[in-house]
Amino acid sequence: MSDLGRIAAAILATPERNLAVFGATTFAFAALARALRGVTNSGSMAGGAVCFTLMLAAGWGGLAALGTVFLLTWAATRVGYARKLRLGTAESKSGRNAWQVLANLGVPLVAALLYLWVHDGRLLVTIAASLAEVAADTLASEIGQVLGGKPRLVTTWEAVPAGTDGAITLGGTLAALGAAAAVALICVLGGMIAHRDALVCVAGGFSGMVADSFMGATIQRRGYVGNNGVNLFSTIIAASLALLLSYSLSLSFP
Repeated sequence: MSDLGRIAAAILATPERNLAVFGATTFAFAALARALRGVTNSGSMAGGAVCFTLMLAAGWGGLAALGTVFLLTWAATRVGYARKLRLGTAESKSGRNAWQVLANLGVPLVAALLYLWVHDGRLLVTIAASLAEVAADTLASEIGQVLGGKPRLVTTWEAVPAGTDGAITLGGTLAALGAAAAVALICVLGGMIAHRDALVCVAGGFSGMVADSFMGATIQRRGYVGNNGVNLFSTIIAASLALLLSYSLSLSFP
């Protein structure tokens, strides 16, 4: 059987009632995200695809984790919105489009599809870590611009204006750590990952956020890659580190 065939078989093995419920829930989630102007029309469709796939892979825990990321990031973008407008760093009021959504959620989407194929629990940890990175990165940026204190470039530690690519603040960093921990907690409570994997999730998510800052200060500032590319690479780093740590833990504590 081909890889796509195995994934299709896993989806078809889901009880029909659950597929209908998951589909209705996905539609409601995407509609709510659009109504709150967290995403554009294309963004809601991309987010809906991610939502449905996460629910197939992780059940209601996947929805809870994704919902937590959405609420945290949606709220953070609206904190101090007037100041962000003056700085020219405010997110569009229409929300994120499909490319922005997939740049942030493409990695958990692929990991969920892989999980449907191989059913390796470590892939659920990579999903959790990549979602934690998305929340951490957004809160570090959005909160840091308003409540974070004096921004400093992560590579040289020089003081820079708020909104500078690669700049970090104490407040933003603490907010990022809290966001990663919140996502990890929801993933544990939702049965998506085990308690022992919570620190792996936080470590992966926070490390991905730090990597995002370094890439912002270097390759993004030099124009080699855009913000979407940095976001994608950051979630890849978060997921890869979580997978490596999960594999090490499984060897140490089978």
